[in-house]
Amino acid sequence: QVQLVESGGGLVQAGGSLRLSCTASGSIFSLSAMGWYRQAPGKQRELVAVAGTGGTINYADAVKGRFTISRDNAKNTVALQMNSLKPEDTAVYYCYVRQLLDIYWGQGTQVTVSS
Repeated sequence: QVQLVESGGGLVQAGGSLRLSCTASGSIFSLSAMGWYRQAPGKQRELVAVAGTGGTINYADAVKGRFTISRDNAKNTVALQMNSLKPEDTAVYYCYVRQLLDIYWGQGTQVTVSS
């Protein structure tokens, strides 16, 4: 089992910045992907950004140029720097990791962007 602990959510005005962090612990031997999803009220959970092994990174079109994902394999952490936040970025953000065929989720952290 892998446990994920997130931090860094909160309330910010439009145009502001927040940084989310996630630390993985437990039975870790090879995390092929680390990333973030988000879920806004009444909407499906959607991918925000993912960092694979070997430096591969993908972003949702809605956040390209504003969000930056980074992972530290030595510390089993993944972070999401969110700049130029918009009200439509308001959602619960979930950290996730993939290890072999298993996916693990964090508990979620609320990000609220006021206009």
